[in-house]
Amino acid sequence: MKYKAHGLACIMLIGFFIAAAPARAETVDESYGQIFGRKVLSGLANITTSVAEIPKNIIIVNNQSNFAYGLVGGSFKGLLHMVGRIGVGVVDLISSPIPTYPIVYPNYVWDDFYAETTYGPAMVGEPTR
Repeated sequence: MKYKAHGLACIMLIGFFIAAAPARAETVDESYGQIFGRKVLSGLANITTSVAEIPKNIIIVNNQSNFAYGLVGGSFKGLLHMVGRIGVGVVDLISSPIPTYPIVYPNYVWDDFYAETTYGPAMVGEPTR
């Protein structure tokens, strides 16, 4: 009975890797180690710098409307994106052994400071940008 459980666990593990194989990021110029390192670093960076989403969104909303709406609306929008970026950072850290595309665009808060933060699929299709 003990060996059946080990065999079932091995079959489930192999099935997981087979199911995750199509989700891998198929880039020619990035090795597995580079993808792993990118995901760990982007996860840590997104968790620690997520607070910068608040002033970023205040500036973006202020440029699209007036100062009062930019301050209030941008603060709330920034808080939502801050929580989203923390979540993406945690997912990147947990799933760092599985090579996937980045979930958030821009990858870091400082990459394109005046671009809206968007979230896309990590497991299917092409990278978002």
